[in-house]
Amino acid sequence: MTGQMYVEHLTSPYGIQQLYPLILIHGNSMTGTNWLNTPDGRLGWASYFLKQGYEIYIIDQPARGRSIWLPNSGIDVKTFSAEMIEERFTATNFYQLWPQAVLHTQWPGTNNTTKGRKGDPIFDAFYASLVQFVANETSVQIMMQKAGTALLDKIGAAILLTHSQSGSFGWLIADARPNLVKAIVAIEPKGPPFREAVFTNISSRAWGLTDIPLTYDPAINSSSDLLTIEILSTHENRTSCILQQEPSRNLIQLVNIPVLIETSQASYHAIYDHCTVDFLRQAGVKVDFIRLEDFGIYGNGHMQMIEMNNLRIAEVLHQWIIKNVH
Repeated sequence: MTGQMYVEHLTSPYGIQQLYPLILIHGNSMTGTNWLNTPDGRLGWASYFLKQGYEIYIIDQPARGRSIWLPNSGIDVKTFSAEMIEERFTATNFYQLWPQAVLHTQWPGTNNTTKGRKGDPIFDAFYASLVQFVANETSVQIMMQKAGTALLDKIGAAILLTHSQSGSFGWLIADARPNLVKAIVAIEPKGPPFREAVFTNISSRAWGLTDIPLTYDPAINSSSDLLTIEILSTHENRTSCILQQEPSRNLIQLVNIPVLIETSQASYHAIYDHCTVDFLRQAGVKVDFIRLEDFGIYGNGHMQMIEMNNLRIAEVLHQWIIKNVH
């Protein structure tokens, strides 16, 4: 058996008070433990959402964490180095690989010399939780679309809350089961469309947001049917975007699903998440875009669900769900 997915089901001790459950889907090298608590022992988003009366499903991606896989099965896996985690997630203000990185203040810790770096006990606890991941993104997306749709078929309608790499999974699961996805809350989803940014600019995600097919209208037979154009940025600290040439095609399975994309102030996603928003809107999708600094929430990096003000961010997401999901 391959492609199976571990799912942890949590019910609120306060009773179910929300219309639909949340499916929490972690990002690359991570597991569902991202949602349970923080590396310095504070409450995580799962606890917050349970208190608000949500039923919660926390997954480990296929071939990741508690979703069993066989090391001799031919799956090529990789890991993230501690240095890369420091540079991109935990000590970005030290490395300053992008302009906003200097604003990163919310990683937990009290020693500003060691905070977010190897040898700091909070960093070491976080890094110890990281695991190997499947190297081939196409294979991961195929497995997650199948497993995610199987979960929806079993539990019924739900809200998808994705982070980073799993942003691609949200679009794919909704594309396959549009009637069962009541909203997508995408925390700094994998992007931008059609290429990488910040660390490299190689082509990627040939279907715009994914490496495997999405449903467009008018229909296409190949990703090469998507004609694109580069739109230059008018902001010095944000990248140009690759969008569809007009007339654009709609992502027809997603157009009736409310979508929130949320981005933190100091993350590398601050440079390019607007491109994902523009691409979705051009494709007919109803998207709200929240930059946390516009809500008075400052200093967060990419791993915001485990940073110092994580519960304040969760409250912003909860309020959006209350307003937009019916």
